[in-house]
Amino acid sequence: MPIGFRNTNELWASILTQTLKHLGLTTAVICPGSRSTPLAVAFAQSAPEIEAISILDERSAAFFALGRAKATGCPTAIVCTSGTAGANFYPAVIEARESRVPLLLLTADRPPELRNCHSGQTIDQLKLYANYPNWQAELALPATDMGMLAYLRQTVMYAWERSLYPVPGPVHLNIPFRDPLAPIPDATDLNYLESYFQSDEFFASIESLVGQASRLSIDIGGLDVHPAITQWQQCQRGIIIAGIAQPQQPYKYCQAIAQLAQTLKFPVLAEGLSPVRNHADLNPHIISTYDLILRNQQLAQQLAPEIVIQIGEMPTSPVLRHWLKTTTAKRWLIDPSDQNLDPLHGRTIHLRVSVEQLVGEEWGSRTDVETRHGASGRGREGEGRKFSSSPHPPIPPSSYLHQWCTAEAKVRVAVDQTLTGIKDLLESKIAWLLSQTLPPETPIFIANSMPVRDVEFFWKPSNLGVRTFFNRGANGIDGTLSTALGIAHHHQSSVMLTGDLALLHDTNGFLIKNKFVGHLTIVLINNNGGGIFEMLPIAKFDPPFEEFFATPQDIDFAQLCATYGVQHELITSWERLQTQLNPLPSRGIRVLELQTNRKADTKWRQENLGRFALI
Repeated sequence: MPIGFRNTNELWASILTQTLKHLGLTTAVICPGSRSTPLAVAFAQSAPEIEAISILDERSAAFFALGRAKATGCPTAIVCTSGTAGANFYPAVIEARESRVPLLLLTADRPPELRNCHSGQTIDQLKLYANYPNWQAELALPATDMGMLAYLRQTVMYAWERSLYPVPGPVHLNIPFRDPLAPIPDATDLNYLESYFQSDEFFASIESLVGQASRLSIDIGGLDVHPAITQWQQCQRGIIIAGIAQPQQPYKYCQAIAQLAQTLKFPVLAEGLSPVRNHADLNPHIISTYDLILRNQQLAQQLAPEIVIQIGEMPTSPVLRHWLKTTTAKRWLIDPSDQNLDPLHGRTIHLRVSVEQLVGEEWGSRTDVETRHGASGRGREGEGRKFSSSPHPPIPPSSYLHQWCTAEAKVRVAVDQTLTGIKDLLESKIAWLLSQTLPPETPIFIANSMPVRDVEFFWKPSNLGVRTFFNRGANGIDGTLSTALGIAHHHQSSVMLTGDLALLHDTNGFLIKNKFVGHLTIVLINNNGGGIFEMLPIAKFDPPFEEFFATPQDIDFAQLCATYGVQHELITSWERLQTQLNPLPSRGIRVLELQTNRKADTKWRQENLGRFALI
């Protein structure tokens, strides 16, 4: 796209978008509106380097952008007009901050002289998102001299950098424009500037920034991890908790955890939302049924650890959390962010480093690259780790490790046999079946409330390399469908597992259908209400439980899907579900609805979760 010189706003907006293009931006989500016209036009003219996607609903658009950023690991830009439009970004901004996802929020605004005077579609947009952005600023009003254009370039470069480093997250730029907003001549003579402006020279410095930024990593040379390593190696009653994580390189991440576990001979308690369960061939000591095991009080006492190494965020399980609080174990938390990831407020030492860096630094790794192929035919990132010379002698397997592995084997058999024998539709079996049925490497977005809990309870370890995505930063149901579509866009055929309320909360996401490239299968658990609330004490108090907590909506999803032109099928057997999940289509959006009984499913969990570990 050439730089526009028809008026000041066009010049300003094209410099902004071209700076982002040189930085590596590939996707811009555009919400309709008048004040953002210069930005919308500039992004629309930036194809094919930047894909500009028009999405009507700002909340849905922001979560779609969040999904794209999750899938790519690179910032996605999102543009809106002035007024309350930007306020609809807020839930996605919060999620981006809490789950460390890079977003660039570009909110157009009226100029200062049209604020605080009832000029229409004007609110106070400064610090609109409070303290959630990594960084936020208001740009100067558009100007045409080279000094101001250099200021714009530098500010945009800094905004990009702050969305990625030192911890990824949202960045907000508020951008005022005066009329005219359309690319029509204004009173400014730009002929002199157009004649000598050298685009290649103006943007040349950005190229080196991209190369430098791509190599940035946390330097742990100044972080002394040896005292921690020494304590770990001297302990035989230690566990590793592979918590909630969605790393960009899941195979490499799992290899590092496996190397740590094999060196220390510690069991790995792997959350269902960790990639560790989907690369089970790497780690012989995976404990996937920890929540069920720890419901057995005798086993819980016998398995109390002296050392806990937590990698990533704490798993969802309240049973695990309570157990950790009752132990006197010393805990280390391995995570490169600057956030406090210990909701238990325990005896915790934060090691601000990634597990890959920790293992590579301490055990002297070298990297081999191997390419693995799934059913889709696409190569998977498979960066292997072989450890040459270890400065610490290997630790022999302990009876403690044997206890954990024995319990895992017995509980896993009990779970698998029980769920295999269930013929009627049961919520809990859906997550278990998905873990074994999906094509290799399938991206799956797991909605909050009961789906994430059933995944933690029942997702079976495998070598399928399924990629799990989720919004566990703030744990809300906002933007569920839109996030899943953002992840699936230009991706391998993808799946979403959701309940009815989470889907209904974001049905405007279906409006993205005509812009969506790829395929998304929505596995819809329709129990006509909030199943998670059935697990709470308030469920015994009806009224007001059913109306104010379960909130059944009595929606005919076949009709709803027909309204949006989305394929719908009512699934009535496990065999049909498996057939529809493998292979997956390559295009479009479809809903596979399973109608379940909310109260019967809750009763089954209450009767069975505590029984599996009675071994």
